Amino acid sequence: MAAAGPLTEAAPGYRAGRTLPLRVELVRQLGRRRTLIMGAILAALPFVLLVAFAIGGEPDGRGDRVTLMDTATASGANFAAVSLFVSAGFLLVIPVALFCGDTVASEASWSSLRYLLAAPVPRARLLVSKLAVGLGLSLAAMVLLPLVALAVGTAAYGWGPLEIPTGGSLDPGAAAGRLAVVVAYLFVSQWVTAGLAFWLSTRTDAPLGAVGGAVGLTIAGNVLDAVTALGHWRAFLPAHWQFAWADAVQPRPEWSGMIQGAALSLTYALVLFALAFRGFARKDVVS
Repeated sequence: MAAAGPLTEAAPGYRAGRTLPLRVELVRQLGRRRTLIMGAILAALPFVLLVAFAIGGEPDGRGDRVTLMDTATASGANFAAVSLFVSAGFLLVIPVALFCGDTVASEASWSSLRYLLAAPVPRARLLVSKLAVGLGLSLAAMVLLPLVALAVGTAAYGWGPLEIPTGGSLDPGAAAGRLAVVVAYLFVSQWVTAGLAFWLSTRTDAPLGAVGGAVGLTIAGNVLDAVTALGHWRAFLPAHWQFAWADAVQPRPEWSGMIQGAALSLTYALVLFALAFRGFARKDVVS
């Protein structure tokens, strides 16, 4: 008798592309406590800054040098820009690492990952759904902060032009457009952290390890960028371009730094995402 061939037919009605729909994964992630807490923290930051300025008084320039922080109370647009400035270096890293690093590892820690794959959800489909939702929540977090800051700043300091520390100003309409560009750049620049977190999430069953590892490596990049002895090698560090968005809030914006930073971030991220998919496809999932 001839040996039976491999099973090539799927169950009636089964479509791999319909497994684990994005809306299902999104609802699951939105309902998690860590998502709600992270959103509350980001929404609370503008109020913390508002109280700090109310207690400490309006910021004053240091001598003849005026910084973006010194213009925080000039208008709602300035307040939103300052909120992004104080959070870009570290605070905005945390939601990206959390949403992209916790997503797969948490399923493994709950011992539910193997049941998802047995549903059967194809491994690539599972990763695509979780990565898309993780990046979507990261973008939502970065949009939430300046929106709340703009509303809080406008209520406290009025709706007016964006005062530029180096001189000049942008009318409210142009300022809103530039702030949108800033948020878009910050999102793209954080794809390195997202890639690190997502790759680590597919390599470990400990969500804290994936999230903490991504945050730690991002901080290490910031430290290395501060080592001036590295010279031009610092240009290959994503952290070197994290504040390139400041060139967008000038009377005549300069895009070269943002283009280099975005290209570097996307390159690293694509490599890390590819490693995550390749490694997970061959991983023996037992949890």
